[in-house]
Amino acid sequence: MEIMTNQRFRKAGKYFRAIFIISLIGLALTLLIGAGILLYAKILGPPPLAVPQSTLFYSDDGTVIGESHNGQKRYWVELDQISPHLIDATISIEDRKFYSHHGFDYKRIVGALIADIKAMAKVQGASTISQQYARNLFLAHEKTWKRKMLEAFYTIRLEMNYTKKEILEGYLNTIYYGHGAYGAEAASQYYFGKKAGELTLGEAAMLAGIPKGAGIYSPFNSMENAKSRQKLILQTMVENKLIHKTEVDEALNEQLTFVGKHLHTKTKTAPYFQDTVRHILRTELNLDDRVIELGGLKVYTTIDLKQQEIAEQTVKRLISKESEIQTGLVAMDPKNGYVKAMVGGRSYEESPFNRAVQAVRQPGSTIKPLLYYAALEKGFTPSTVMRSEQTTFRFDDGRPDYSPKNFNSQYADGDITMAQALALSDNIFAVKTHLFLGENTLADTAKKFGLTTKMADVPSLALGTSGVRVIEMASAYSILANGGKKVSPVMITRVEDHRGKVIYENDKQSIPILKPESAFVMTQMMTGIFDRKLNGYTSVTGSTIINDISRTYAGKSGTTDTDSWMIGFSPQLVSAVWTGYDKGKAITLSADKSYAKNIWARFMEDAHKGKPSKSFKQPKGTVGVYVNPANGKLATDDCPIKRFTYYVRGTEPTEYCTDHLPYSEEKPSKKEKVAKKPWYKKLFDW
Repeated sequence: MEIMTNQRFRKAGKYFRAIFIISLIGLALTLLIGAGILLYAKILGPPPLAVPQSTLFYSDDGTVIGESHNGQKRYWVELDQISPHLIDATISIEDRKFYSHHGFDYKRIVGALIADIKAMAKVQGASTISQQYARNLFLAHEKTWKRKMLEAFYTIRLEMNYTKKEILEGYLNTIYYGHGAYGAEAASQYYFGKKAGELTLGEAAMLAGIPKGAGIYSPFNSMENAKSRQKLILQTMVENKLIHKTEVDEALNEQLTFVGKHLHTKTKTAPYFQDTVRHILRTELNLDDRVIELGGLKVYTTIDLKQQEIAEQTVKRLISKESEIQTGLVAMDPKNGYVKAMVGGRSYEESPFNRAVQAVRQPGSTIKPLLYYAALEKGFTPSTVMRSEQTTFRFDDGRPDYSPKNFNSQYADGDITMAQALALSDNIFAVKTHLFLGENTLADTAKKFGLTTKMADVPSLALGTSGVRVIEMASAYSILANGGKKVSPVMITRVEDHRGKVIYENDKQSIPILKPESAFVMTQMMTGIFDRKLNGYTSVTGSTIINDISRTYAGKSGTTDTDSWMIGFSPQLVSAVWTGYDKGKAITLSADKSYAKNIWARFMEDAHKGKPSKSFKQPKGTVGVYVNPANGKLATDDCPIKRFTYYVRGTEPTEYCTDHLPYSEEKPSKKEKVAKKPWYKKLFDW
């Protein structure tokens, strides 16, 4: 009997030793694996905390005009911008030991594990805030053991590399609160129409209960469940000594006002402009689409909401609903190139093609100011005369003859000045000037003014037969409007990442590229299209809208068979308007031809309301004199029409007009003294 007992003890001892050794080995392996996991987590370093966030687009006054729309509303805010009540309520109900554990609440894990074993399924969670944050950042939300293991690993990495404050801030900015609202800020705005930092205790307690199950505890789905959850959270806050029990009843009885509307709905404000801004973010700032749409960027733009609304409403009101005419409009501040309004078509929903930026159309006579500026640089003046008559140009190099025509085949059949030729849009004068300067001069000048489309060195280039973009023409005219400084179209002034760090800031400077004197003289010539004193064999091209404008503008209209333009400016604003058919169909109706001018005039007048009427600043080196607009000579008292005209100093006319002397048939020579005769000499001559 004793022998058998000893054998049993020896056998049991062997088992105990084996179990002990195996346990030691298991423990060692566990410690080794754990150490390996920790070491691997340390080697990998901090996991990226980037989460999908809405990118916001702002107007020039800081108003949100749009946001990326991916079905999620998420706006990152710092922890100190979140109500302490919401922070306390969240910790109290989700993870009361948050500040004391290292990512895992082992007591809760054991309890959940027992419940799962009993149910033979994953039925209960014990996730800490750190674990939930890891899941929100990197993992799907299915209840599987694989996901839990990955969640634990990411949790370890978070706890090893980030502070509790950073983890809590990230969690509160990523947790889902239902109805498409991710994070405390988006949820606060949706449910209560206020910032997360402004939440009261009652609001915070209700909001903290929603992530448990948005479909169950959202007040919009069940007010009863929401109030019950709110009460539970307030009670846990008392238990955790975060509030006093007297505050519970006050919070429960608080009258809550629910909004149920996101702060920034998907807006239709300036849709063509917003598309262009996104394109710039991709092509010029080299941001990929994911960053643009989900990176939580703050994009500050140049758009002026008032001017944008005026532009859109003007197009809608003035173009007949029955017409198939399309339009493109760009308004720009000439001082810095800031785009203030953009219309890319009559309906973005019907056609997102942006005719203000993408379309290349023939500019017609709106190219002439660039031609005549080049002529001023080569010695021409507003008084330079050439003959306007039906002309056929023949070339020695084998090129075919070229016979341009004026509108309605009307000609002066005599000399006209460059100032009048511009105002009347005389094509013969333009082609003669173009050929005199050299056919490459206008193409070179167009590049100087910022036009990027290819220009053909042909006689018809003077009449705008090479295509351009609306936005580039607005920019080119801005250079004249600001006195000769090169500006490029600017639509983005600053871009910040989701943390508020500036990743781009516009620093484009205006660079002088034109002679201020010549730019001013050219600008003054362009005011002539609205001045009836320059009427000649036909009316000035702006005559149909003279009565619609109330201040000084400079501008030029242009017409081809398929395109109608009006571009003009004040010292404060440039706008360019194109109208035509998308497929290049000929514009035949007179009403269709007038759209561009009417839209331009109405937009400019409405956009300038309330602004002071400014004149173009005269630079040094220019001089103004009264001339007879018919011949460009100095006007006398006998001239029936006199127009004050500016010249680069030293190029002003020195010869008086003698076309209207009442008693002398002889005209004084150029050598005669340029001075007005006193009355007594006139009497002596008589």
